[in-house]
Amino acid sequence: MDGFGSDFSAGGSSGKVDTGTIMEQVKVQIAVANAQELLQRMTDKCFKKCIGKPGSSLDNSEQKCIAMCMDRYMDSWNTVSKTYNSRLQRERARM
Repeated sequence: MDGFGSDFSAGGSSGKVDTGTIMEQVKVQIAVANAQELLQRMTDKCFKKCIGKPGSSLDNSEQKCIAMCMDRYMDSWNTVSKTYNSRLQRERARM
């Protein structure tokens, strides 16, 4: 036996695929990937904006800039996400 079936079995010996479990795992993986992408983009943009000369530590103004930049980025991300989700719901309601 090659062992591929064991990753997708629903427990027991029936060998049936539990699509609900797989869908939940996929949703979790997508959420993690989205969070990683958000963090990476936010880090890149705020670093470029706030850090003029990288050194061993951040001075007070760089710390404040980073904090404000991240807050604004998160607020923007949340606004876009809410708008996108409401638009998806309206489109689904039309179907």
